[in-house]
Amino acid sequence: MTRLQHFGWFLARGFGPQGWGYPSLEWDYDWTRPEIYQEAARTLEQAGFDLVIIEDAPSLGSPATIDLRVRHAFGGPKHDPLLLAPSLFHATRHLGVVPTVNPAAYLPYTAARQFATLQHLSGHRLGLNVVTDTGSARHFSDAPQLGHDEAYDRAEEWLAGIRALWHSWDDGALVEDRETDVYADGTRMRAVRHRGDHYRFDGPLNALPFTQGEPAIVSPGGSGRGLGFAGANSDVQLALAPLDEASVRAYRAKVHEAAIAKGRRPEDVTILFAIQPVITASPEEADRIVAASAHPDDAALVQIARKQSSDLETDLTALDLDRPLDLEVFGAHVSRGSIQRLIGDRGEDAPLRAHLSALARAGRISDRSGFVGTAEEFADLIEELGEWGNDGVLLWGDFHPVTLHRTLDELVPVLRRRGILRREYADGGLQANLRAF
Repeated sequence: MTRLQHFGWFLARGFGPQGWGYPSLEWDYDWTRPEIYQEAARTLEQAGFDLVIIEDAPSLGSPATIDLRVRHAFGGPKHDPLLLAPSLFHATRHLGVVPTVNPAAYLPYTAARQFATLQHLSGHRLGLNVVTDTGSARHFSDAPQLGHDEAYDRAEEWLAGIRALWHSWDDGALVEDRETDVYADGTRMRAVRHRGDHYRFDGPLNALPFTQGEPAIVSPGGSGRGLGFAGANSDVQLALAPLDEASVRAYRAKVHEAAIAKGRRPEDVTILFAIQPVITASPEEADRIVAASAHPDDAALVQIARKQSSDLETDLTALDLDRPLDLEVFGAHVSRGSIQRLIGDRGEDAPLRAHLSALARAGRISDRSGFVGTAEEFADLIEELGEWGNDGVLLWGDFHPVTLHRTLDELVPVLRRRGILRREYADGGLQANLRAF
């Protein structure tokens, strides 16, 4: 039976040059100004999306790859997504806005105060995409770079400290009694003295408690440690996994097991599988796109190598396409998951050309080999995921209005007619919408 699904949009370029490298750039939007983001956010709200997640990478990467990352605007520049959030809140009434934040960049007390301020200003629509990227650490202190699991340990301490500060006002602390002229009861505030492995700070927090829930915590990460973090801490988990029934159910089970182990309920975590569909007007158009992708030329492979080089902070364009990819070229800071997504099941002996060609190759939604197809075919996929217990999907792209309309114009009516996409929002902000069904 068809049921409502949650929908999000992952702003893949972050607060960066929207439309760069595409003909839509000629619309002459200024990516440094709020108008393009506000227009796109209103479109998502009109469509009934729960949230937009704004990607971020505060670093331009290692000195060896900075030119590679900025030359085609794959890895930068990026402005601060936390400061973009108020403009999106001002343009919308219901859409959740989720900037990416890195625990290395924000001291817990400052973070708790800033995030609380945005939560109130937005009508409780703030979310926080907590990432544990360690490659940016050198910008924030001279402390040694943490390993993968240690970075998650720090993130958990950071988040626990922030939540302790948010709850440093006990019930009844906020009085607001005009007759007695008592605004707040200081005896109902807790000192919060934190002395941890990574942070030392005191409370209470100089910001009001929340009336409609905390900011929603969002997390990516498919490693065992990442899934454990999501189960213990997150309201939304961003999932990357093959979209077959066994993989979807297994992924969800791991997150749910981690939630239960921490005394939470499985339904406390909304799991959104990331998909980047190419919506076509007809099956014949979809077939043509797939056929054209089967034999990419070297120019197409170089373009893919540029983007992968930015994501992996490793210059793949300097490597021989026809030699095996030596995994030693990747630094310790590059996530194993990112490397695995590049090499897939082809093994380390396969030439770089094979890995890039696999990324270039598109597949049809209709036979579940990829994500190229009509709106009806995509809706079939969403319904199938829902039958397997899935909560929703996260669509993927930049925030140029052309990108959104190309994806959503035909898709939204189909999803609504099938009862998959919401028509109305709940009262109470982002947390209420995540729990509405």
